[in-house]
Amino acid sequence: MLISSWTSPKTTKNMPSKIHEKGFFATAPISRGEVVAVKLGHAIDRATLDANRHIIKDSEMQIADNLFIAPLTDEEFPASMVFLNHSCEPNCGVAGNLMFVAMKDVKAGEELTFDYAMHYAEPDYAMDCNCQTTSCRHRITGNDWQLPELQRKYAGYFSWYIDQKIKNSNTP
Repeated sequence: MLISSWTSPKTTKNMPSKIHEKGFFATAPISRGEVVAVKLGHAIDRATLDANRHIIKDSEMQIADNLFIAPLTDEEFPASMVFLNHSCEPNCGVAGNLMFVAMKDVKAGEELTFDYAMHYAEPDYAMDCNCQTTSCRHRITGNDWQLPELQRKYAGYFSWYIDQKIKNSNTP
């Protein structure tokens, strides 16, 4: 059986994006709190991720220390992709570890985005940001979830995994 992520019927994926090549867009109005996608794939460790980077590319979703969700075959790759690009002013957040929800009302035609700080905590991870928002951080890292301003901004929208890291880091 082919692994396939779920996307709302109010969305379309793999469309041209100003942020990064292809994106994920609303085709109808989406209300705050509405589920827009569920990311699916195999649960794999870092060694498997690294060994299959030629297939996975940057499609993984981190769900715990040394645990990721990702496709493992060329056939699974397009079906697992959601094309949710990073933005420093996102309109979507994470619910649980694999579900994406609208953080605010979204208009038809708007690109759906989330901040990678909401799910990624790999200390060696870094990428240049191309979101072009006024609050752009320009460089996104696997440590951004630790920024107090992002913890306030995205409270309730971090993945369960990151939320637990925040709670444990704030415990005296």
